[in-house]
Amino acid sequence: MMASFIAHGLSETDLVAESLLQILAGADTSATAIRATILHLITHPLAYRALQAEIDKHAHEGLISSPVIKDAEASSMRYLQAVIKEGLRIWPPVTGLLSKQSPAGGDEFDMDGQKIFIPGDTSVGYCAWGVHRNKEIFGPDADMFRPERWLTEDSAKLAVMNRIAELIWGYGKYQCLGRPVALMELNKVFVEVCH
Repeated sequence: MMASFIAHGLSETDLVAESLLQILAGADTSATAIRATILHLITHPLAYRALQAEIDKHAHEGLISSPVIKDAEASSMRYLQAVIKEGLRIWPPVTGLLSKQSPAGGDEFDMDGQKIFIPGDTSVGYCAWGVHRNKEIFGPDADMFRPERWLTEDSAKLAVMNRIAELIWGYGKYQCLGRPVALMELNKVFVEVCH
């Protein structure tokens, strides 16, 4: 990676900054998500047993490849996907405001059918801990690790929860470029640890 940066003409200052960003964004965030989710699984035995049961069922049915599960196989595991979403929700890997500056002329966007205008040169950010523990969105037990919330049959509620949970990855042109790799890691690691 360093050789590529150098070949593309990055200055020493830019090289240091980019390297730090790659380490923090590409490794530390995934490690945080894995550690936090495992912590919540081992401290919530019912969730752990439900995940273990799903993994055992898939293994018994020959739906888990060896030596490592395939991403597509893990993606089809409903409870595993709920565990991953809940782990990211309850302990977001990136918690800084990560504020962005609105364009000089301001910007307008649509939120739930309502036009919202943000004046120019306004710093906009969000509090991950507060947003992802909002009781109006995630229920009265929003402070609790409960993967089952993602298994609701209420499609309207699930759509709102999913839309909010997507903020974990950033939004628009600032969305995490490593998202597909991170999700692949998360899909595989919990199955491999519990299998």
